[in-house]
Amino acid sequence: MQNNVLDYLDETVVRVPEKTAFSNGTDEMTFSEVDRASRAIGTWLHQKSIYKKPVVVFMNKHPKEVTAFFGVVRGGCFYVPIDEEMPRVRIDLILENLKPEIILCDERTAKLAETFSYKAEIVLYDEICGTKIDDDALREIHAKAIDTDPIYVVFTSGSTGIPKGVAACHRSVLDYIEHLSEVLEFDENTVFGNQTPLYFDACLKELYPTLKYGATTYLIPKEKFMMPVKLVEFLNEYHINTICWVVSALTMISAFNTFKTVVPQYLHTIAFGSEVFPIKQFNRWREVLPEAKFTNLYGPTEGTGMCCYYKVEREFELDEAIPIGRPFANTEILLLKEDNTLAGQGETGEICIRGTSLTLGYYNNFEKTSEVFVQNPLNTAYPELIYRTGDLGRYNEYGELIFVSRKDYQIKHMGHRIELGEIEVNVNMLDNVKISGCIYDGQNGKIVLYYVGDIEEKELIALLKDKLPRYMIPNYVRKLEQMPFTANGKIDRVTLMKNHQEKTK
Repeated sequence: MQNNVLDYLDETVVRVPEKTAFSNGTDEMTFSEVDRASRAIGTWLHQKSIYKKPVVVFMNKHPKEVTAFFGVVRGGCFYVPIDEEMPRVRIDLILENLKPEIILCDERTAKLAETFSYKAEIVLYDEICGTKIDDDALREIHAKAIDTDPIYVVFTSGSTGIPKGVAACHRSVLDYIEHLSEVLEFDENTVFGNQTPLYFDACLKELYPTLKYGATTYLIPKEKFMMPVKLVEFLNEYHINTICWVVSALTMISAFNTFKTVVPQYLHTIAFGSEVFPIKQFNRWREVLPEAKFTNLYGPTEGTGMCCYYKVEREFELDEAIPIGRPFANTEILLLKEDNTLAGQGETGEICIRGTSLTLGYYNNFEKTSEVFVQNPLNTAYPELIYRTGDLGRYNEYGELIFVSRKDYQIKHMGHRIELGEIEVNVNMLDNVKISGCIYDGQNGKIVLYYVGDIEEKELIALLKDKLPRYMIPNYVRKLEQMPFTANGKIDRVTLMKNHQEKTK
């Protein structure tokens, strides 16, 4: 049994040393190159006496950045990815939280790192990769490691504006990769197309199964996602057959008629998550790829990426939501009502997670950790933590778990309890709407809808009056040229709120 994620690499490099492990279409690294570079980095950390500490990796999205992650783990440390597209104030807050001794950079990012308020030693990847490997030291580090040691810290947004660093351990990642690989049927012939930035936990779905099976991952350049036709052409050029993307990346392709120009020729496995997939857009994908397998994934960063899955095997009406299904093995979902009792069939409750998928909590923030990593209220006999996601769900008539909304998307308006997600679902069903995002102006008691599409605002409102009760009709409707997204591909509701506030000053 593996206790360390790099056990995967140790086994695979013997089997397929010269196979491409990671590529961006321009530069690539084989498994032997990844292994050697990671050992050199691990040795360098050992020689610097940096052990069981955070190592910040500040590099451009590249096979070398992935290898830097593995090198940090080789040295018995845990990696913390940051990126130049992060706001500077956010980077400053992260560094103050971590207080790292070094920041591992490439030539380009090193110049930016020198301008950071927090001062740490700036180290160049290319320089330390020349370190002579000390296999004895690395074996000793590996022998002392246990599976509850941290592997990474990734930072999520905090409600107070201060980012929270989620620390995950080897056991959580190993369990996740084993169960995800079984559900999505990865093997040595899998060719991944990575979409998410490497400073999000979502990239786990590609990085570690690549090591496990000797598969190949293409780190798709960010600019391709601005050009749907070129994006699909990239998938075809490199025979990419498996993608695990956020919903917005998939809808960008289907909503803008990309399939009339080019279709994915090799895709057979499509997993998606982060937001509800509008059925209208999902059906366009199924029409183009009728033989492909589609799987809805659900899970928070605090639950090691994803903890639930649903294989789509039936048809859905336009006003339905694709279920998030059932938990992965060794994970249990507790659906808790406000009185901490289990929700019954059709009742809504908060989705809470139990099992090894739980991460270690928030780095250097015990107060925030204790707010959401709490004692299981159904167990009064011994300590047992669950994670309260803040997401609401219910079980449908098939016993499948349905995501209802975020707790903070549930509003009280005109005396009615309303799910903003329900408004979005009905808007997205309209023929000439590509995507929509709904927010609530609590100060003025107004529902605000933003959308992208070929329909005018008055016509949209008129159509909604046939679909929604009067109290759910948006008070303000604004058409956009393009929807703002966060770096991990979710609708940027903070930007939408700022936009609304500026318009209503």
